[in-house]
Amino acid sequence: MLIVAASGRALAASARRGGYAPLVADFFGDQDTVAVADAHVRLSDGLARGMRSEIVLDALERLAAPRQPAGVVCGSGFEDRPELLTEIARRWRLFGNGPHVVARAKDPLTFSRVCRDCDTPHPDTSLERPADPTGWLRKRRGGAGGRHVQAAARGYHANGMFYFQRRVEGTPVSALLLADGSRALVLGFSAQWSSPAPGQRFRYGGAVQPAALAPAAEDAMRAAVQRIAPAMSLVGLNSADFLVAPRGIRLLEINPRPGATLDIFEPDDDSVFAMHIAACEGILPARAPRFAQARASAIVYAERDIAAFPALDWPAWTADRPAVGSRVAKGDPLCTVFACAAGAASAQALAQRRAAMILTMTSASAA
Repeated sequence: MLIVAASGRALAASARRGGYAPLVADFFGDQDTVAVADAHVRLSDGLARGMRSEIVLDALERLAAPRQPAGVVCGSGFEDRPELLTEIARRWRLFGNGPHVVARAKDPLTFSRVCRDCDTPHPDTSLERPADPTGWLRKRRGGAGGRHVQAAARGYHANGMFYFQRRVEGTPVSALLLADGSRALVLGFSAQWSSPAPGQRFRYGGAVQPAALAPAAEDAMRAAVQRIAPAMSLVGLNSADFLVAPRGIRLLEINPRPGATLDIFEPDDDSVFAMHIAACEGILPARAPRFAQARASAIVYAERDIAAFPALDWPAWTADRPAVGSRVAKGDPLCTVFACAAGAASAQALAQRRAAMILTMTSASAA
């Protein structure tokens, strides 16, 4: 199976567990991605320039040429590239949402209209900068990972690349869901946290599951997913990002592809990648998987430039390990750390301690 994403490791590892031979193209070429893949191609300048048609299509052609892939799964990086999804779908069977679905999900006004039609609370949204931007956020169309979210200061103007959304208070909670085009099954809820950096207040930091939710909030989010998923004809793995407050929930956006929380929802005896493929073929599991412990993952970001990444004795609880000798720029993802514990708060705290340990380890190794 072809896999193309900004980072393909989580999808590739789950694909391998599900009995597939992953052929991976991504931005990083991390050690563990290359190790789990049957073949790998690194997409040049991906972090700086995103998914570029000629680069992506060439990489997939190279991976597919000596083999007969059953199809392709596209992860993060295509939210603002429906035209590229169209080109990919012309060559291989696309397991996931098609370009039309992705375009509708990531068009702010269309999504707002679907939320309104489905009686799902959603923040006020505008393509034009409000006359008084106080209390509004500026977001990039098709943006992911929180880096693109900024306060809507007066100097910002609408130029077609951005839109504006009224800021609402609440705890960020994401629902990971499987859909078959007409039905949806919520696999679980995760609480999100940010890892702020200069100019990037909302940069994604990590997630822990299960999220601590009142029954009413959980029921409201499940009901919202059940309304929105068929209205948008979603298939496969998707995530729905909510803000949860005492007065109710607000659905911020749908991420119409496998997302950042796959690792913490990978069952001990199954594969979320295999579930994704089955859902795209119209088959949903009877129930969501159950987990004995809380699980957390956190992104570790480089605190300085590393010209040539050193060889490390990586702990078992790390993933997305940079290739030895590769360059890592300040602010780029360094690796992912995982933690399990009896409760969600303990798992999150352990993941954050482990992230600090990695920064200390890499600093000492590169000194």
